[in-house]
Amino acid sequence: MAIYSDLKGKVILITGGASGIGAAMAEAFCAQGSWVFFGDVDQKAGEALANKLGGNVVFSRVDLMRESQTRNWVEQAARQRGEIHGLVNNAAADPRIPFAKMTAQQWDELFARNLRAYFLAAQTAARRMKKGAAILNFSSITFHTAPKEMTAYVSTKAGIQGFTRSLARELGPQGIRVNTLSPGWVMTARQLKEFVTPAVKETIRQAQCIPDLVQASEVAEVALFLCSEASRAITGQEILVDRGWAHS
Repeated sequence: MAIYSDLKGKVILITGGASGIGAAMAEAFCAQGSWVFFGDVDQKAGEALANKLGGNVVFSRVDLMRESQTRNWVEQAARQRGEIHGLVNNAAADPRIPFAKMTAQQWDELFARNLRAYFLAAQTAARRMKKGAAILNFSSITFHTAPKEMTAYVSTKAGIQGFTRSLARELGPQGIRVNTLSPGWVMTARQLKEFVTPAVKETIRQAQCIPDLVQASEVAEVALFLCSEASRAITGQEILVDRGWAHS
């Protein structure tokens, strides 16, 4: 893993950090010497990860569907450690629901969880950011591949792309960068348990330019780069971490 000396001591916030890609990012930023604040609804997993990683990592149980909890979590991190250097909007739900069976309530709830929460966290964090800070919003390869039974999810991920581009323009004069990271199909424990069969693995390998399956730690390394000064000339962009799937 590359070392970004400028991340040492910096305050990094991660939503949905208790498992999967979020946990890999918490570990990666911790290894850089950053102060990592991560929020998740899974208290048991969050506390276990924070205990494993040690003193520079702070877990809070946060329900991103609740505005007050989301804003208070960001403010609490700023009160504890001062200026926020990086916000990683990672938390999301990815249900498989046929379009004909989706209710308006399900649609609204998914947009609140996957897009409104990004707005709330970013708006609150930006007030505590200065020149050189970064916001990283997670979208998905599904924006490009448009799989069946994920219409609402893909729509939220498209919204994140637009949110990133517009926010990058708005926060640019303050020296704050905003980018999108879009992973391919990542081999997290949940994906392997619920969706990734041997047949699916073969489909992924055939779709990607490079057949190696994407791991959460690899996504985390790109997140480090996008929050570090090494990417200081990059803003308003989408970075795909998919081994070439979206380009095939």
